[in-house]
Amino acid sequence: MAGVAPEWGVAEVAGERRQLINIAYRLLGTLAEAEDAVQEAYARWYARPRSQREAVVSPGAWLTTVTGRICLDVLGSARARRERYVGAWLPEPLPDRGEWAGAGGGDAADPADRITLDESVTMAFLVVLESMTPAERVAFVLHDVFRYSFPEIAGIVGRTPGACRELASSARRRVRAERAPVGAAAAQAEVVRHVKEAWEAKDITALVGILDPDAVMTADGGGLVGTVLRPVEGGARIAQYMIAIADRAPGLRLLERTVAGAPGLVAQHAGVTVTVAAFDASDGRATRIWVVRNPEKLRLWTPGE
Repeated sequence: MAGVAPEWGVAEVAGERRQLINIAYRLLGTLAEAEDAVQEAYARWYARPRSQREAVVSPGAWLTTVTGRICLDVLGSARARRERYVGAWLPEPLPDRGEWAGAGGGDAADPADRITLDESVTMAFLVVLESMTPAERVAFVLHDVFRYSFPEIAGIVGRTPGACRELASSARRRVRAERAPVGAAAAQAEVVRHVKEAWEAKDITALVGILDPDAVMTADGGGLVGTVLRPVEGGARIAQYMIAIADRAPGLRLLERTVAGAPGLVAQHAGVTVTVAAFDASDGRATRIWVVRNPEKLRLWTPGE
């Protein structure tokens, strides 16, 4: 009918989901929370009267704004929840797409088809994001990672474009201060391979040699499995801890895998993934190790889970 705006098609609106999941995962650090946030945004979209949906110029922009606001609220409440978390809280590491495809029964709507694995999902990057205030994180991720303008971001965080620019600038300084330069994937893969070989051989001398003297290992068990509750500092102490684990874990199988977009290690027992380790490396040595053992964050790593 002339003069009446058409209803936005279901396929067109649903087509925004990949971008929204990518944004929400980087903002929240876990896939489950990201999917919940995006689902809530869609629920709000379809709860609006048809006349209001037809009046929206861009469903993608509307959904991004709502998803961003939901994530901002979740980040605010997450701080209190993580204070009660047992031990260190680490972001959920994502598998490589090829590994992920075997999980969850191979659903055609598998999130592996929606999450882009790049530097902004590495454990090192996500850990820095965790140090930011919720508003800094939203402004930085939307502007520096997804290239949204500050006027667009202002509508999400409820601040002026100038204030959003300052938030992103502050977040950028945190990234520069806390992140080591990103090494080549091939060099990091070689470090990871040497760590694996030394661990399997229970060669503490080799482990100490491949770990930076000031290396730090942080583990996340969520209180559900045993692990260290505080970071282990120093290459020698980390090596001793790893050898002790090797002695207590017969039958554990180590695999080199892409973890959160970078070379890492996966430990399996009886075919079930029990540990996922992400690394930062510099000058041929491992400088940071993040060990995720919380089974709630490993569901995507075991086929059929």
